[in-house]
Amino acid sequence: MFIEPFDQIFEMMKQSFPESEYREYAQQKRLLANSRYQLLTEKNEQNEVIGFLAGWEFEKFRYIENVAVSPAIRGGGIGRRMMERFIKQSDKPVILEVELPEDELKRRRIGFYTRLGFHLEDYSYVQPALREGQRSFPLRIMSYTNPLTSSEFETVRDILYKEVYGVYDSYTYVLNR
Repeated sequence: MFIEPFDQIFEMMKQSFPESEYREYAQQKRLLANSRYQLLTEKNEQNEVIGFLAGWEFEKFRYIENVAVSPAIRGGGIGRRMMERFIKQSDKPVILEVELPEDELKRRRIGFYTRLGFHLEDYSYVQPALREGQRSFPLRIMSYTNPLTSSEFETVRDILYKEVYGVYDSYTYVLNR
């Protein structure tokens, strides 16, 4: 039975991320029509998606929203290859969000990105809710290849809030969260 690649990707999202870190099916699929949004995939010999990277292309930087590998084959270098492929597609800075380093798994994820050349930023950052009825939550920004200045961070935050999360007044949002 053939399963659409997007359905394979969405199933991997459900297996890999808490519900608060990805959109509902229809919202996620609607992103495919956005020219700034792209999905890179890694497939096996049976043409099944075994990894994906969801990224955004902006004028001043590129943003990695999600990267995941099928739980059965994690640790084999697929995630690293997808990240490196995305980074090499452009000479723009690359941005991603990570959870706070509160436990070993979260620290290991940050270490993975650090080994790829990303810097963990010290700026306060909150991810707006991706789903109706959910709350925003604190994350950290990581940047490749150089750390962000305060001004660069504010630009990144404002673009992410507007383009990715649909929050058009980031100053008020940050103050009222």
